[in-house]
Amino acid sequence: MMKERILEQIASMPGHNGMYFKNLSTGETIEYRSKESFGPASVIKLPILMHICRLARQCQVRMEEKIRCRHADKLGGCGALRAFSDEPEVSIATLCELMITISDNSATNLLIRRFGLDVLNEAFRQMGLSVTRLNRFLFDSEAASRGIENEFSPAEMGGLLEQIYQRKFVDETTSIYIEDMLMKQQINHKIPGIIGNAALIAHKTGEDEGITNDVALVYAREPFVLCFAGNETNVPDFEDFIRKTAYELFLSCGGKV
Repeated sequence: MMKERILEQIASMPGHNGMYFKNLSTGETIEYRSKESFGPASVIKLPILMHICRLARQCQVRMEEKIRCRHADKLGGCGALRAFSDEPEVSIATLCELMITISDNSATNLLIRRFGLDVLNEAFRQMGLSVTRLNRFLFDSEAASRGIENEFSPAEMGGLLEQIYQRKFVDETTSIYIEDMLMKQQINHKIPGIIGNAALIAHKTGEDEGITNDVALVYAREPFVLCFAGNETNVPDFEDFIRKTAYELFLSCGGKV
């Protein structure tokens, strides 16, 4: 059986790994350590985006509001803001899009600073998240040296993506706005790696040393949510598992290439 084979494969892989799959037509699930805490890397950017979009829909923030990106705010890793020779003023809407589509770390920290760690964590709690939490800024090496890390669970990200699919996160307009942004994702070598253009995929990745994650809403004939977490793992091998498993589940849900 496919389910048993997938679970045997992920259980045999090195590291702390997890997954969550739900067929949104039939309700069928496949879960492995799906409710445990994992290092999210950039997956934490999904609930940040969702909170900001909720505030905007409630007219508590203007997406046109500008935030200056100073030289001290420019971080390594993914992103475009670090390439600017000046200190640009960037709208919250643009920062959100950079944060999601190219996983811009400088944009993310600017947004975390604008809205606040405590406020974001309270927002996460109100979203129903009990594991997912922002415990530090990105690239905070001092906090990381003390063992302070951000957290997420595959099942909680799956629940958020299901709300988006059902158009129930705030309302239809907000859910579609978030989904459209996730569909602009430029880092596509994991869940979409083999599926390619055969289906619309709204997703957010996360990468760091020994970490590779991807959480997605996949529009097969029977749409499904699929979330992977790989921590302290062999990244190339786990990403190969992600690609092949996503494709197998895509076919099982009526997808065609």
